[in-house]
Amino acid sequence: MSKIVTAGEIMLRLQPPGYKRIVQTDSYEAVYGGGEANVAVSLAQFGDDAAFFTKLPDNPIADACVNTLRGWGVGVDKIVRGGERMGIYFCEKGFSQRASQVIYDRAHSAISEISEADYDARKVLDGAKWLHWTGITPAISDNAAKMIGELMKEARSKGIDVSCDLNFRKKLWSREKANKVMTELLDGVTYLISNEEDCKDVFGIEAKGSSIDSGKLSKDGYSEIGAQLLAKFPSLKAVAFTLRESHNADSNGWSAILVGRHGVLTSKHYEIDIVDRVGGGDSFGAGLIHGLSNGWDEARSLEFAVAASCLKHTIEGDFNAVTEAEVLKLMQGDGSGRVQR
Repeated sequence: MSKIVTAGEIMLRLQPPGYKRIVQTDSYEAVYGGGEANVAVSLAQFGDDAAFFTKLPDNPIADACVNTLRGWGVGVDKIVRGGERMGIYFCEKGFSQRASQVIYDRAHSAISEISEADYDARKVLDGAKWLHWTGITPAISDNAAKMIGELMKEARSKGIDVSCDLNFRKKLWSREKANKVMTELLDGVTYLISNEEDCKDVFGIEAKGSSIDSGKLSKDGYSEIGAQLLAKFPSLKAVAFTLRESHNADSNGWSAILVGRHGVLTSKHYEIDIVDRVGGGDSFGAGLIHGLSNGWDEARSLEFAVAASCLKHTIEGDFNAVTEAEVLKLMQGDGSGRVQR
């Protein structure tokens, strides 16, 4: 019975080698990834008891995916099998002024067609102390949104802490539908994670004094957004915002702010050179969950989350392959990158 359960879609990620564009390549590197699965893998690396819930087809590609998750220490016994296909996404890595690109091929994936006959929400959350999901999952389909609704109902009945990463994806649904569905699903969520854009896209709330395109971010503006969200959703204990200053595709400033019921916390700021930014937000969420679920205070949990996600930007693929000890070392100020002998 895993203490932390994450629920959502995991996909096959196909990426041209190096910095080739999709129109150039004649081969693809294949790995697996998806918001909630990325969080589960990170948590397992930190030593937490984490499991992932999804639906995957009964074929060798999905078998390899399950084996991959198992190999990273994630509980896979909650995964149900069935459906026709596994979702795919193509990732073209950007560099300098050229932005990264993502192309989805996930229509009619197994989890998008999940039904109540496939799972029992009580069994999915049996023994769990924490549930995590993202706004990507209800955007996949009405069926997936209903699944999250059932899990939320069960979590509320059990008094389970729930975290949600708002994660608006314009390629999956409209702002109007996101607003309606997410407003309903966030009832009972205790920790909300967002970034510079998501609150504007989903709730029409914008940080004053910030410009996403120029990389200028106002922490006072995000404090105001957090206060509005805490008033809108009484179940929330805190709202965390990742603050990305995009100098270009491979150089970002990175920090975070947490707006709680008892005040505002601001993290250390990192300047990062990026190897792979996909999964950066997920690694932040995992770090925050790790700290809070293990009884750390909000300040330490926030610093751990920012340091963990800083390190993720240096790692290829969706998964954050770092340990708690490595994150704590960076938190303590050792970011020199010197060879460890």
